[in-house]
Amino acid sequence: MLEKTSVTISTTTLAWEADCFDGAGRCWSRQWLPAASRARHGAHRGLGKREPRPQSFVVTTIDRIAELLGSDAALLTHECRTVSRERLSLPGPDFVDRVFMGSDRPVSVNRSLQQLFDHGRLGGTGYLSILPVDQGVEHSAGASFAPNPDYFDPENIVRLALEGGCNAVASTRGVLGMVARKYAHKIPFILKLNHNELLSLPAQHDQVMFSSISQARDMGAVAVGATIYWGSPESRRQLVEVSRAFEAAHQAGMVTILWCYLRNPAFKAAEDYHFSADLTGQANHLGVTLGADLVKQKLPENNGGYTALRFGKTHPEVYSELTSPSPVDLCRYQVVSAYLGRVGLINSGGASGERDLAEAVRTAVINKRAGGMGLISGRKAFQRPLGDGIELLHAIQDVYLCPDVTIA
Repeated sequence: MLEKTSVTISTTTLAWEADCFDGAGRCWSRQWLPAASRARHGAHRGLGKREPRPQSFVVTTIDRIAELLGSDAALLTHECRTVSRERLSLPGPDFVDRVFMGSDRPVSVNRSLQQLFDHGRLGGTGYLSILPVDQGVEHSAGASFAPNPDYFDPENIVRLALEGGCNAVASTRGVLGMVARKYAHKIPFILKLNHNELLSLPAQHDQVMFSSISQARDMGAVAVGATIYWGSPESRRQLVEVSRAFEAAHQAGMVTILWCYLRNPAFKAAEDYHFSADLTGQANHLGVTLGADLVKQKLPENNGGYTALRFGKTHPEVYSELTSPSPVDLCRYQVVSAYLGRVGLINSGGASGERDLAEAVRTAVINKRAGGMGLISGRKAFQRPLGDGIELLHAIQDVYLCPDVTIA
């Protein structure tokens, strides 16, 4: 069990409550607004009484986080000497106001993005914890759910996200559609549009559209997600399909999230450069070019893919000035590549194994200290009993709630 302590988090950094009045003075709603925006919103006509109300969270202590990190505890004290945090657009309660308000996103997209930020245990912090369960298609249902057959049932997937305090649940049209009327108003839905069906022989690694924007809208989804296998022969077709889908999603008021994965057998050489900071960083940069509002990426494990594979274009200062061997600095380059953090980076949790709790906390620490926006972790959470899955999700969220885990 995780050692926890009760921490009261000040409303100066999280949220505040206000009654909103119309022009005639009639109260029409009570809402939570970012405290950092208090002065700005308070100056607007129609904003009435403000009632600060601290929120209490039970969070894992920094000592317990260090214990789980073990030999990697130095990640908590790493000093970044590459791209400084001052140059980044960092997560925060006012992220939508500070970053997206000046963009070309429709008002309804900004509203949906704020809805993602406001839900769950991380609500009001600017960080995200998302449960993704599309592995029944991507990795086969048997391989994904045999460790815990309860998750063949779509409702249990959504229950895990809801009870686990997640900002949102991401899944397939079948999963979300089966329970949409019961849950779409209780937790934000992210509909994954395309998949690799994995039933072809020989196996093909291609993402094919399974769902449409109108289906996402009709089930009440707040956001849509899609994957592009950058580096694959199919990537150019995929980027055209995803670009058109993201344009339609924005027109329908939905947030767009791109799984920016690399896929090419040639990327495996002396090391597996599918996890290279320079290549995954460029994948992120291509993703934000398509209009993604968030990018999902695997945590980098090495660097120098361009130079080792002798292709593409890079610059020596990418390796001498913008990165270092530190996992935090490698991840920071992924953040830098997504418009210096203007498009939030959420790292994936990876496959389930024997050290899931420690590995999940390690990934969260690296992401947060690099300037990332959160984690999207699935198999580590759902391939175990419900209570254990909730505990793991809370452990991830606690890293972002812990004030002692700072931006490097």
